[in-house]
Amino acid sequence: MKKDIHPDYHLITAKMTDGSIIQMKSTWGKEGDQMSLDIDPLSHPAWTGGSAKLMDTGGRVSKFKNKYAGLGF
Repeated sequence: MKKDIHPDYHLITAKMTDGSIIQMKSTWGKEGDQMSLDIDPLSHPAWTGGSAKLMDTGGRVSKFKNKYAGLGF
């Protein structure tokens, strides 16, 4: 591998939707930073069997539905 071209790979903490905290390696942020997750394996319908609803945090889902409402999906 070439030297000095890869991002720093370090430990961060990730806060899950249920409040639990796990440590993981990432290139995001700096060593020791905490990332709060909106969607994780505890809340995503792909892992929960489709019973959970995703939160529309920025109106993106509503905007998408309005944009493509007349296509007949």
